[in-house]
Amino acid sequence: MRHRGELKRHELIGLEIEIVSSTHSGYVGMKGRVVDETKRMLVMEVDGMEKRVPKRICVFEFIFDGYRERVDGAEIEFRPEDRIKRVR
Repeated sequence: MRHRGELKRHELIGLEIEIVSSTHSGYVGMKGRVVDETKRMLVMEVDGMEKRVPKRICVFEFIFDGYRERVDGAEIEFRPEDRIKRVR
């Protein structure tokens, strides 16, 4: 179960997501659903297409259970299975 403030330690696949800021202006405003995750990338489904987005250069807003939570991509730049051990 996901709780506010602890999102960085949980599974991200399946969550709705929006990129609210990035050093690459082409990513800003992109909205979709997380379909896969690697150490350095999130794979989003956007308008029926998969887009690979680097975590480090983006600030994401995840939408779950009626809440929105912002996460700096650099804070989650770990393999998904290692994130629970490293992120506090």
